[in-house]
Amino acid sequence: MLRKNGVVKELYKNRILLLMLLPTLLYFLINNYLPMIGIYYAFVQFDFNYNLFKMDFVGLQNFEFLWKSGKLTELTLNTIGYNIAFLVLVNVLSITVAVLLSEIKGKWFKKVTQSVLFLPYFVSFVILSVIVFNLFNYEQGVLNTVLQQFGAEPVDVYSKPKLWILFIILFYLWKNFGYSMVIYLASITGISEEYYEAAKIDGANIFQRAWHITVPMLKTTFVILLLFALGSIMKGQFDLFYQMVGNNGLLYSTTDILDTYVYRSLRVTFDMGMATAAGVYQSIFGFTLIMIVNAVIRRINKDYALF
Repeated sequence: MLRKNGVVKELYKNRILLLMLLPTLLYFLINNYLPMIGIYYAFVQFDFNYNLFKMDFVGLQNFEFLWKSGKLTELTLNTIGYNIAFLVLVNVLSITVAVLLSEIKGKWFKKVTQSVLFLPYFVSFVILSVIVFNLFNYEQGVLNTVLQQFGAEPVDVYSKPKLWILFIILFYLWKNFGYSMVIYLASITGISEEYYEAAKIDGANIFQRAWHITVPMLKTTFVILLLFALGSIMKGQFDLFYQMVGNNGLLYSTTDILDTYVYRSLRVTFDMGMATAAGVYQSIFGFTLIMIVNAVIRRINKDYALF
């Protein structure tokens, strides 16, 4: 009873703070939790003539169809493969550039370089699709125009799936690595100069200072960004893939990810059950992965774990 009264007393004591928190709670309740009722679509045979709870319950039949069709394996490998490539290359490139910029003494050069590298992050994916189309268009694209100027045959890029693995990774790096670089650069500026002064006295050169001081000090930032990235490793980059590839079925074998498949299932085939099944699988796989990785990191060093 005393414990209950203590809880009520704390709620009353912090009533103003709780009222300030209420809009946020309502936002997440309405936009994140109430729509979860739609998960039930994954276990029914979708029919426009009936409401959700009057459709035929089919259990795991939608998941079974995805698995037997081989589509689930392809989507999973594409989604995970691209995200691992994004994760590794973005972090390696961001850390490298951030360390190099931190060692540059010219303030104007550093600021201009940082701004130029960060600018693509603000480019819309729609604008990116226009850039890609004008580069690779078969008839009037920049690539084929240059090739024809040198007497070479034009290349139909939009019919070569394997080339798009490279294109998607390169354009993702171009657009996003500047954002991560700024985060690492901000972390570097928080490192005490005393470490570097002591290293200089000991005779360490610029590369030794970067490797033995800067890089180890970025470990916490890297682990946090890693956990956040792994948490959405099954989510993919819908805007990037859809705007670059669109509905070109010739490229699906190497560019189709779970997000684009779910969207296409809803927009083209209207298969709500199959789309929801893919979405549920995506969420469960991502949640399991983040829990496993967090547990591993917690076992290695609990200070770096999210929880």
